Amino acid sequence: MKNLFKKTMLLALVAALAVASLPFVSVAAQGANDPTPPTGQVTNEKLERVWARQLKVYERMGKTDEFVAKVQRFLDRAAANGKDVSAIQSALDAFVDATKDAKPIYESAKGIINSHQGFDANGKVTDPAKAKETIKAMREKMQEIRTAMDGTGKALHEALKAFREANPRP
Repeated sequence: MKNLFKKTMLLALVAALAVASLPFVSVAAQGANDPTPPTGQVTNEKLERVWARQLKVYERMGKTDEFVAKVQRFLDRAAANGKDVSAIQSALDAFVDATKDAKPIYESAKGIINSHQGFDANGKVTDPAKAKETIKAMREKMQEIRTAMDGTGKALHEALKAFREANPRP
């Protein structure tokens, strides 16, 4: 009986080692016609996604007047309820001043969007080289706007967040 037990355990151990040595992950080599671009090369689809994202960001940037009006209404309501809104008001004033400085840069970016070199009217790539230049020029304009805003948007967001934490809704 003891001999049968040893043989069974030995067989089970050999089977476990055999199963453990089997590969559970399949590996495949890249074919000659694989559509994946080489490293460092940007596909048209990626250019189109970046351009669409830049257009959305540009559109959001154009709604600062609506945003400022919304925050001001919030401040007016909070002040009417006896809340201290001085920190948010100063952050909003700094944001508005920075917006005035950034507005000409924002308007100059409109020329890039209107010409949309390398892209057709639907945002599809027509010339990859020109599309890359357009995206680069737009990125530079957005960086200029960010520099002109000098972190005032983030400061306003932090002031609003601190106010909401100090004055939670009932």
